[in-house]
Amino acid sequence: MAGLRGSLYFTVLVTLVLLGLLSSAPNGAEAQAVGVCYNLNGNNLPLPSAVVGLLRSKNIRKVRLFEPNRDVLQALGNSGIEVNLAVPNSELPNIAHNPLYASSWVATNIQAYPAVTFGSITVGSELIPGPQAQLVLPAMQNIYNSIQGAGLGGRIKVSTVVSTAVTTGFPPSAGVFTPQAVTFMVPIVHFLARTGAPLMVAVYPYFAAYVQNDSISLDYALFRANYDVVTDGSLRYRNLFDAMVDTVYSAIEKVDVPGLQKVDGLDSAARISIMVTLTDTFWPIQGPIPGHSPSGGSSRRGPPNGSVPGKGGPPPRRGIGSAGAADGKAYEATISDASTYIQNLVDHVAHGTPKRPGTPVETYVFNLFNENAKRGTVIERNFGLFYPNMQPVYNINFP
Repeated sequence: MAGLRGSLYFTVLVTLVLLGLLSSAPNGAEAQAVGVCYNLNGNNLPLPSAVVGLLRSKNIRKVRLFEPNRDVLQALGNSGIEVNLAVPNSELPNIAHNPLYASSWVATNIQAYPAVTFGSITVGSELIPGPQAQLVLPAMQNIYNSIQGAGLGGRIKVSTVVSTAVTTGFPPSAGVFTPQAVTFMVPIVHFLARTGAPLMVAVYPYFAAYVQNDSISLDYALFRANYDVVTDGSLRYRNLFDAMVDTVYSAIEKVDVPGLQKVDGLDSAARISIMVTLTDTFWPIQGPIPGHSPSGGSSRRGPPNGSVPGKGGPPPRRGIGSAGAADGKAYEATISDASTYIQNLVDHVAHGTPKRPGTPVETYVFNLFNENAKRGTVIERNFGLFYPNMQPVYNINFP
């Protein structure tokens, strides 16, 4: 009898352990660090239902949309693909000034699609610094309150997208928000700390390689450097991506969040636990590219005000990659370099950065398709991982 009881106890224990492991295992979307941007500036793009099939066949479980689209959102329903949805810049004046408009936006574009797994909402893109910067936080607050009021606050985070030009400082540990951005960024960091949302950042190592090709090694930009390019105390940097991300982390860490413990019951470390999500990164298949937007309706992409992304705002300065070997020539992008950057990025981000080792950097690759209706030079229409016929421009293995 004692042996039977012991056997039964062992069976129950093993079952409980297995159940615990299963319940704690993340689903595909939660576990995956890399998603893709799905932009729609083309008149020959495949049907959204076919696109969802393509995403699933390539094990892509996260997608970023630059604006709501009914057909796309309907196709994503019950797909298991998590959606990062943008509130377009054009909507911010109404949303910032009118809570009822924000509630209507949430009802129309989120609540109307209960079968869609929304992970996050980004309110405005790369508006800081700039003439609309003062609209960003009020709009975030109104969207956040509307989501809370709809009973969706437990699973949908609200943030905004900034470029790395909101930071300055070298090496990465010296990162701070620029004088032009800090007035807007400090209260946004307070908001993110209190709501548990990440700061969304657009990171473009390509522009650094193109604009600063005399001081930034192409190997450093493409994750190919096999030596320490930048030494920052105990931290070592072998790629520009990590240095750019950690500069943002350093800027966040320097923001004090007064009263956080009293208000939210969180300890003082909460202010440095804000995560960084990369909403937009790319490498073109040909170049160089003039500083024109590769994504969603905004034309502001590339070095704002003449600065190099990740190296601070104007005026230009000695930056993150200055310790790298100089290429000494004008850089022209290639399919080979694009493939190298994206695949190395996909393989790398799950491991975190020197400041956040082991903490995956959720990252969205721009763009899913080449877009024949994109404004600007021919380069603007050739950022895609796939052609409109869904054949790959180059092959990328998503984990």
